[in-house]
Amino acid sequence: MPFTGPVEDRLAIRELNEIYADAVNQHNAEDWASTWAEDSFWCLPHVPGMEQLSGKQTIVDAWVAAMKHYPDIVFLVLPGSIVVEGEQATARMYTAESYTDSEGVARRTHGQYDDILVKIDGHWAFKSRTFSVRYWV
Repeated sequence: MPFTGPVEDRLAIRELNEIYADAVNQHNAEDWASTWAEDSFWCLPHVPGMEQLSGKQTIVDAWVAAMKHYPDIVFLVLPGSIVVEGEQATARMYTAESYTDSEGVARRTHGQYDDILVKIDGHWAFKSRTFSVRYWV
């Protein structure tokens, strides 16, 4: 089953992804940072310098620097799977991004995040996110 575990936890994980997406769209580093666990890992294998980032502060600093190149961005997320097992969960999220690159060219990227999440003090956070591009133009 692609969606298992308590519905309250699955809803909270969906909302975590929505906070993440809204923070991207609003360039809100504080909200975006709030979605990550302290000992998290972020993997963007297609982005030079961001292939493997470890630790919340390192991840947030890299994101803040990267977002300077995307002043006009729309980032949307759609869940494909959320499996909750106690205080841990896995999720697959599909993304759609529209933005203008640094040369002024309009781009679209559709991708997939494969996530590991942890529940910390009653709140879900990303422990690991690995992104793969499914379509880019």
